[in-house]
Amino acid sequence: MKADVNPPPSVLSPRQSQKNATRQRVLEAARESFDTLGYEGTTIREIARKAGVSVGSVFTTFASKGEILSQVMQDRLDRLYGELDRVAPHLRGSTADRLRSMFAIHFAFEAPHVRLFLAHVAAAYDWTLPKTAVPYGRTPRLQEIMRECLAKGVEEGDVDPGLNLQEIVDLLLAAYAWTYHFAITEAADVDARTAIMDRQIGLICEGFRPR
Repeated sequence: MKADVNPPPSVLSPRQSQKNATRQRVLEAARESFDTLGYEGTTIREIARKAGVSVGSVFTTFASKGEILSQVMQDRLDRLYGELDRVAPHLRGSTADRLRSMFAIHFAFEAPHVRLFLAHVAAAYDWTLPKTAVPYGRTPRLQEIMRECLAKGVEEGDVDPGLNLQEIVDLLLAAYAWTYHFAITEAADVDARTAIMDRQIGLICEGFRPR
């Protein structure tokens, strides 16, 4: 009879289990703080207080406030990008139509936590942010999904092949972030912001059509 060659599942040490639990409490507390206080209003001390841990424990787990927010958003956005990956191959219509559908999914996903997403955008303008942080605009998967959409448009003939696709992606990201300005200044809901973005996509698409 052969011996069992499969190693037993690894068991976390009490220290590692405690460290993981602390990390989870910090992330949950940070998510709540960023969603209510914004990026500037949230401090490491506030996160530690909500998590019931010391400030030192927070810094043992994360290097900065920006890094904490990056992890909070990565955990959320992984679900969104998975949904976009699933539906993108099935979207129909012109490049503009497909982009509108993709951003409508993004708007609907972020609708319950608009302030958290605004904190994500605000972090992009924090010049002290460490390279380990991933604020809005540095999210490579979202950019890849949009470039794939635009590349398909080139193949179909409604995107000028001579244009730099990354520059179009940058413009779309800027337009999307700007629509959240109306959530603050005009209390625009998800439908209103989606309608604004739809119009902006139309203007952008007019610029990249083949001449």
